[in-house]
Formats: sequence, C-alpha cells, structure tokens
Amino acid sequence: MAKSVQNRGCLSPEGILREIQINLLECKVCFETFSSQQRERRPQNLSCGHVLCLECIRALSHPLLRKLECPFCRQLCSVDSTSHCQVLTDLHELLLSGSPTSSAPPGRPKGGPVFPTSIARTALQLCTVFGGWGALIHPTGVAVLGTSGTIVLVHDGEKRVVVFSLQGRKLHSFGRKGNTSGEICYPVDVAVTSSGYIVVTDAGDKAVKVFTSRGNHVLTIKGSFQLPWGVDTDSCGHLLVSDAKAGTLSQVKVDYSRCAVVDHQTPISDLQCPKALAYCRVNGCIAVMENPTDATHPIQSDQYRRLTVFSKDFHILYQTDSFGLSLQASVRVQMSAVAFDSDGNVIVIDTHQGMIWSFGKLENGPVLTPLVKDHLIYPTGVVLLNNLLITLDSGDHTVKIYSSKSNTGLMI
Repeated sequence: MAKSVQNRGCLSPEGILREIQINLLECKVCFETFSSQQRERRPQNLSCGHVLCLECIRALSHPLLRKLECPFCRQLCSVDSTSHCQVLTDLHELLLSGSPTSSAPPGRPKGGPVFPTSIARTALQLCTVFGGWGALIHPTGVAVLGTSGTIVLVHDGEKRVVVFSLQGRKLHSFGRKGNTSGEICYPVDVAVTSSGYIVVTDAGDKAVKVFTSRGNHVLTIKGSFQLPWGVDTDSCGHLLVSDAKAGTLSQVKVDYSRCAVVDHQTPISDLQCPKALAYCRVNGCIAVMENPTDATHPIQSDQYRRLTVFSKDFHILYQTDSFGLSLQASVRVQMSAVAFDSDGNVIVIDTHQGMIWSFGKLENGPVLTPLVKDHLIYPTGVVLLNNLLITLDSGDHTVKIYSSKSNTGLMI
C-alpha cells in the first residue's frame, strides 16, 4: 500500500488528473463517466456510502421492492433513499469541463459486469401486454408457431394449451385438465416443431404429449421419463427433453406420419435437476439450466443455478453458475429460463430481479447486458422472434412482448 501511495505521489499533474478521472469520476459498475448533463449518468449516493450512476441503480434494483444489493459491500439499499452526489458533479465540472472524456479510459480497472453502451441505451421497450388472471393462470412455457408469430403457451387453466395471435387475440385452446388420452395433467413447457406440431411436457403424467396445431392429439410418449420438464426441437425436428428427476437430457426421434417414436436416446445422464433448455438454430448448441437441490455453495441452494451449453454432439462447450456470476460481475442473477437470439447469444431470465439479460456468446465468459428491466414481476418463460422478445410473467399472469424498435404497439 505504501508503494502505491508513493507512486501516486510522483505523478505529474496530468497523471493525477487521469487518476481522478478513472478512480472518482466513473461508475465502477458500467465504467461510464459520470455526467450531470445525462440523467442516467448522474452519480447517486447509496445509503452504504458507495456511488453508482442512476442507470446502474435502475438496472440492479428490484422493480417492485425498489431495493438493490450494493455490488461492493453487499448492503441492501433502498432506491428511494439514494441521493445525488453533488460533490462528484462539482469535481467533474471543475476538472473536466474543458477536456474531452472517454467513457472507457485506457488502463481502467477490469472486472465487474459489462454493459455495452449501444445496447444498454436502446433497451427493449414494452409494446404489447395481454392475458391477465382468468385468461391465463400461472403460465410456465411459451413457443412460437412458424414465422407468423402465433404464440403457443401452457398454463394452469382448464384448457392447458392456449394459442394467441401476436397482437394478443386468443385463437383457440385445447388439452383439458386430466391424464387420459388427449388431456394434460400438469404442463410445464411447450415447443413447436418445424412442421407445426405442438409438444408439451406433462410432469403430472410423466409424459411428453404431441398435438397438431389445431389441438388434435397425435402421440403420448410415456414410460421413459420420471419428471419431464423442458422441451425444444432441433434442426432435424427431433425432440430434446430434460428430465428433472432422472437428471437426463433425451433426444427423441418421432415419425409424425405414423404417430410413433423411432428412436429415444439419452446422450447426457449426469445432470442435476435439469429444467429449462433451449436449442440454438444458428450453431446447433443446446443450453440447459440445472437446479441442484444439494448445492453446497456460499449462496442459498434454492437460488443456485448452473447454465451449461453443449455442442450439437452433446459435448460441454462452456459453463457458468450463479456463484461465479456473483463473483465475476458483482450481480446476483437467479437464472430460471434460457433462450438463444438470432445471433447465437444466450438470453437468460432473472426471476429474482424481474429482468432479462443477454450473456453474449459465452466463448470468453458471460458479457452481461440488461435487455429488459421494467414491468416484469416474476418472469418464467422467454422466446424470441425477429426483433421481438416474448416473455411470460407468472406474477400477473400475462404475456409481455418487448421490441427493439422505439414505436409502441397495442396494449391489451
């Protein structure tokens, strides 16, 4: 420490100015320079004494509780108790008003979450909301049918599968509550094949059930699963199914014309309570979210999640978990659902904060970008279509559609 102080004492006036700019005049979460001219970049005092920009306080805080955990000292702080840090604003204007500043000065400290400015400033905007209690009851899984954007979801209603237009108009529903042929006991997730078949995981009946797009029962796959959970389809139309109790990821080949299973393989059998999964149409990768119940980690086991991305040949490519994210990015992300965008970026739902994040492509570790941080209460499912992000919010039993475009859509 003495060496550090001595070195700083030998700095030139320009060096001292640079140290002030890096260590005092930029937010240590996003590394953007504080600014009194841009509201989202104004320095704000937390009740613990640390200073963040207003944008990062919004990104890290819970939308309903309006509280956040300080990324530096872990103290729980209220958003309503923050105050403008006038001292840093005055210092900024005094020292830097006449010189151009860079939002990422060379030699700045590394670490912490990375919020790419271009994306963060064009965060997805809520354009459509539909559903609500009665129309939907605790929706858990969502998929889209073709390029038209028809939305298929499963919920706890009398008819378990509901089909909506992209504008929120209910088209039809099917799959009455029950465990006989054509009925669904407890649906968890849903997927749509390239040929338009709707596939539902029925945890209550320990089965995977296939229907036509009009709701006619085609096939029930039973006897191979203990607790089928997540489901998606690969580029060949094969079903990918996670089994939360057996700890497996299965690949099922179905001949829909004969209503029969052709092949059922279990390429991965050592997972810990795998639930959500997603298939990437760009590179054939498969993302699986594990929910270990016996996790011995410094965070609560019920909040611990592990995200693993496999190659199309079912080899592990990369892996991250809640504990690693909290250390690396100083953000507690309670991952629950996963998807891929059209560029192959991993999209993750954060039920704890009511947010949706992009983790990037994960080759060099997660690069966290907040995509949605407003209007979500308890998100449970997500799917992407073109420039739209469609999410289920079990907190208020709705479907919420976000767009990268600035124009707003129909609110139902």
